[in-house]
Amino acid sequence: MAHRARGLDPEPFRVILGIETSCDDTCAAIVTAGGEVRANVISSQGVHDRYGGVVPEIASRHHLELIGAVIDDAFARAEITPEELDLVAVTQGPGLVGALLVGVATAKALAAAYELPLAPVDHLHGHVAATFLAPDPFEPPFLALIASGGHTLLAYVRDEGPAFEVLGQTLDDAAGEAFDKGARLLGLGYPGGAALERLAREGHPDTFSFPTASRVQGLDFSFAGLKTALLYRLRELSEQEVERQRADLAASYQRAIVEALFGKVRRALSETGLDRLALGGGVAANGALRERFQELGVELAVPARELCTDNAAMIASAARFRDPLPYPDYLELDVYATGERTLAAR
Repeated sequence: MAHRARGLDPEPFRVILGIETSCDDTCAAIVTAGGEVRANVISSQGVHDRYGGVVPEIASRHHLELIGAVIDDAFARAEITPEELDLVAVTQGPGLVGALLVGVATAKALAAAYELPLAPVDHLHGHVAATFLAPDPFEPPFLALIASGGHTLLAYVRDEGPAFEVLGQTLDDAAGEAFDKGARLLGLGYPGGAALERLAREGHPDTFSFPTASRVQGLDFSFAGLKTALLYRLRELSEQEVERQRADLAASYQRAIVEALFGKVRRALSETGLDRLALGGGVAANGALRERFQELGVELAVPARELCTDNAAMIASAARFRDPLPYPDYLELDVYATGERTLAAR
């Protein structure tokens, strides 16, 4: 905790409520100052598949409907009451503005009702901070790969705070977007990452060759060309050939994403001299990626799958390492939609 590092008494913040509503998952968690997850509730909105992607307005409305019940469920699972809270933490950004506003407004209202401090948390710091949770916290320094539907970046993490150094990031689509768009092209619906992974297990990854954007300079990523390559390959094949080789296409496409991430991470490890790596974000739940990264021969930390996707436990974890705002200083707190604000400050 930031307070512990500064020699201050961490006791006032021994029980933390985390709230996360940056996209289409409504999440609440109860985490202790020591990083123990007492409750981690994730309510996924199952309405966006019909649209082929998350509709911001619909996501916001569902957050409004779900947030109260999700927080109540977290309290019940942790067997505590709001009066026992010491700190409220919430995702401030980046994310969908309407969705973020639901979480921030709820957090401000709850914190103000009990005159508690509030910690606004950067979503990307949350993914990093998932590795700091008990029972096996991963201590800095290390290289972190955060790969999700909205973000793909490499970061040099020197301490537990939010000021990690971004070494590389995506120039266009994020890795999770590449999975979802590829799945859509293969007729697997949305969200498609898990469906594409399941189909890929039945195929041969060396059947088709797809680009890994290895020529992109530095440690940045690019996945837009990969999606286009899959589109063109599907156009070249007849409907019968696509149906017969759908699993091979999925396996080959998945391997291209994994290899793009693997190549940049291996280069970053070499350039920084680090021998410790943490994975985060929804793509880190992919089994093929986890297996490939074991081959790096470095100390590897991968959170449990429920801590890789968007969740509130990681937000509460991040709050342990930043200064909260006292009541009533946070009442005018606003949200931010993109990561440009935080990335520019690194």
